[in-house]
Amino acid sequence: MSDVELLRAHGLRATSGRLAILTVLDSSPHVDAESVRRLLGAQAPSLQAVHNILADLQRAGLVRRFEPARSAARYERHAGDNHHHAVCSVCGKVTDVACTTGRSPCLHGPTPPGFAVATAEVIFWGTCADCV
Repeated sequence: MSDVELLRAHGLRATSGRLAILTVLDSSPHVDAESVRRLLGAQAPSLQAVHNILADLQRAGLVRRFEPARSAARYERHAGDNHHHAVCSVCGKVTDVACTTGRSPCLHGPTPPGFAVATAEVIFWGTCADCV
């Protein structure tokens, strides 16, 4: 399915800004809004418009937003499977980590009675192979 069809299937108009941001996220996963804007180059809308588009795409389930500690929120198109992330403490590189139990929501801890876990976010911090 093309990005135009994907956006429309999720109730969003296929605007040039949304299409451009989806293209950036295809080639550069795990980037923050400022990086998305920079990667868009001359066609970049304002930073606020980038944030608004990313929020629209996230609400539609087309992108995933996650927030590593001490870092701006990052975005990726790999959404819907509740995978986790490994972040290098030296260079900041982010790598996807498959669910720890094989299916969403991946982790089940002690929760209040009647509480239904929808998502479990785990970030593994360490040093990547390039920085060791």
